[in-house]
Amino acid sequence: MNVRSPKLLGSLLECAVSNGCPLLGRAVHANILKTHDAPLPSFLSNHLVNMYSKLDRLNSAQLVLSLTNPRTVVTWTSLISGCVRNRHFASALLLFSNMRRDSVPPNDFTFPCVFKASASLHMPITGKQIHALALKAGNIFDVFVGCSAFDMYCKTGLPADARNMFDQMPHRNLATWNAYISNAVQDGRCLDAIVAFKKLLCVDGEPNPITFCSFLNACAHMVSLELGCQLHGFILRSRYREDVSVSNGLIDFYGKCGDVVSSEMVFSSIRSGRRNVVSWCSLLAALVQNHEEERACMVFLQAREEVEPTDFMISSVLSACAELGGLELGRSVHALAVKACVEDNIFVGSALVDLYGKCGSIENAEQVFREMPERNLVTWNAMLGGYAHVGDVDMALSLFEEMTLGHCAIAPSYITLVSVLSACSRAGAVEKGLQIFESMRGSYGIEPGAEHYACVVDLLGRSGLVDRAYEFIKRMPILPTISVWGALLGACKMHGKTKLGKIAAEKLFQLDPDDSGNHVVFSNMLASAGRWEEATIVRKEMRDIGIKKNVGYSWVAIKNRVHVFQAKDNSHEKNSEIQAMLVKLRVEMKKAGYVPDTNLSLFDLEEEEKASEVWYHSEKIALAFGLIALPHGVPIRITKNLRICGDCHSAIKFISKIVGREIIVRDNNRFHRFKDGQCSCKDYCAVVGINGILCLGWGHCIFLVVEAGKQSGVAGCSTSDNVTRSSHTSMDNLWKVLYREILQLPWSYCRAVSRSNKSRRGQ
Repeated sequence: MNVRSPKLLGSLLECAVSNGCPLLGRAVHANILKTHDAPLPSFLSNHLVNMYSKLDRLNSAQLVLSLTNPRTVVTWTSLISGCVRNRHFASALLLFSNMRRDSVPPNDFTFPCVFKASASLHMPITGKQIHALALKAGNIFDVFVGCSAFDMYCKTGLPADARNMFDQMPHRNLATWNAYISNAVQDGRCLDAIVAFKKLLCVDGEPNPITFCSFLNACAHMVSLELGCQLHGFILRSRYREDVSVSNGLIDFYGKCGDVVSSEMVFSSIRSGRRNVVSWCSLLAALVQNHEEERACMVFLQAREEVEPTDFMISSVLSACAELGGLELGRSVHALAVKACVEDNIFVGSALVDLYGKCGSIENAEQVFREMPERNLVTWNAMLGGYAHVGDVDMALSLFEEMTLGHCAIAPSYITLVSVLSACSRAGAVEKGLQIFESMRGSYGIEPGAEHYACVVDLLGRSGLVDRAYEFIKRMPILPTISVWGALLGACKMHGKTKLGKIAAEKLFQLDPDDSGNHVVFSNMLASAGRWEEATIVRKEMRDIGIKKNVGYSWVAIKNRVHVFQAKDNSHEKNSEIQAMLVKLRVEMKKAGYVPDTNLSLFDLEEEEKASEVWYHSEKIALAFGLIALPHGVPIRITKNLRICGDCHSAIKFISKIVGREIIVRDNNRFHRFKDGQCSCKDYCAVVGINGILCLGWGHCIFLVVEAGKQSGVAGCSTSDNVTRSSHTSMDNLWKVLYREILQLPWSYCRAVSRSNKSRRGQ
């Protein structure tokens, strides 16, 4: 029989490990059994134990170990190392105990493995016991063992012991310095990390990519753009200036510091063939973090030409779609997630829940949420935020109870309680909202912040308890913020409390003098109360100091085109049909009992002129166009950059019943779903709201949409509109590219694939 040499067999077993091929390893093992008598040579036994343990075949590894005689420290360490590699940390510690019971002393390779197991299990007592063994055996002075002990103390939350270990190490290699710097950053001790980096340079140490990336993380956490730029200059003079991992760290650093231009510059400097998936993900994250959602979508399309989409890439672009309010864009990316088999990933699933919640498609959000195999706090917060956006307080409270008291028993966060209080505010659940607010400290250990106080002020104000809301503000332990005074001002406008409204407006003018919204709400409140002269004075003051009122726009997306309308707009190519539809609706609504709310006309006009003024608001024109452009049965989705007015809210309720259509209006504060003459807000409509608490993402992109309409020739966009020109790609073109590049399979087909693959309903 042809007997192969032990050295060759050992090399074959190592090849099986490096290629992750257990079949090859078993074949070599079979050849060894056929060609060698028991007991096997120690050299081959060690290789077999190492192979089986590294390939996560622990039962086979332990069986080989039991047949090995004698069992050396190499044999035991191979098995322990394999357990740690495959995250079987408890088994690794048990095997270490068995090794000592077998009177085999551990060596410099054994201790790092068991230190890592102790750290991963967060067992500082066990770690200290292993430290004592290493000290008695004299191994602790080995640089690798000492570094592992230091890392264990850092990860088990014992910074003082970690520092003592670091100071007592006679020799420190680069791995030790990297461990110190990275753990300091993770513990929030960014200044310590920077000082350690300087000390490393002082002892003539040469940083490597891990060192640079850790230092950049420290700069990003401190938002220290200047310090990071200095390191960038240092990198350019080093031999790592073309290292991809360092460039990825720079992209991430600049993105977190708000310098998107530098992020893109670094990305462009990476040669095309050397960019990896982390490079693309870092740039995507930088764009999304800095509210460059359209560009993020375009970068995602470019990335698909070079790399396969990952869960992180898809979750990032879904976040961009959520901020843009691009429901159809998001559905296309959802289809891609199904094709890539990552829709069950917890980050992708959470991003999908957030997308559908922010786009008002609450049924889809619920479906994705319920079908997720696992959920984290972000997932629960996204679903709660979705209910808050649509004002469904019953579902929000039910979900909150399931989250905190059900089998999940997840502790709520600061954001969780903002969402729950916002839902209570938007539905008028005063007592429940106050009860939750009062229990924040005692039940959940969360100190109320400005957002929570603003929610309570909004909750009281919307319910007509404006004086009580003002008293609540005066008792606040923190200084009232813009959102708090904004909520009070909105409540005063809603309930005609001009005296208190004036106080709130004056506070807002002090805190944010350049915000046109506060001036407009104050002026409108005075006009609604018939105090025309004072309203005129406020508007004159706005003109004198150069504050311009944001123009109101409403738009609908139909067949990959964005149609944008202003009040009294007659520039659309189908204007005659739109006007005819408005006349028809007005006649039918009058028969149904509709009476225009002329109090919402903010000009001193005759009653008939006021009725005409409110009838030609942009959302009504957009709705008329939707009725003539979309087939019956298709929901009409309208987006508005300002809050919907009370008359339009009432009118759309009538229209939804007359035409038998579902109409969804998203303003800059919340969603309104109209169906059969009812609104999801239960007439607790968003005439008032909290600025900046649950941002829907449309406020910053309306001008881009209007400009996009101009560039692509979208009807309804007048070239005389006073809109700042933008270089962003049009939403029309973006949708077309996404449909062409992403949605290569029909949406219904992707759902069917998901169902057949998982034997459950598809997403």
